[in-house]
Amino acid sequence: MVSHMKTTLNIDDVVMGRLREEAARRGTTMSALVEAGLRRVLFEQTEAANQPGKLAELPSWRGGQPTVDIADREALGTVMEHN
Repeated sequence: MVSHMKTTLNIDDVVMGRLREEAARRGTTMSALVEAGLRRVLFEQTEAANQPGKLAELPSWRGGQPTVDIADREALGTVMEHN
């Protein structure tokens, strides 16, 4: 038996526009596409972590430009003292 729950989500306008376009391109509904994406995020990481020898992908982000040259001990000490 399949059960569905109706819910409300706040989604950025740009993301919503891309979702609408992608659903139309694939000939599916926005709901089906969102559910597929959630399943991928929620279940693939769990499955990968449970497989011996395979690690789940680590998150990544852009940290911006470095604020100090870590090879310069004096500059590094100054930054560490002020933060």
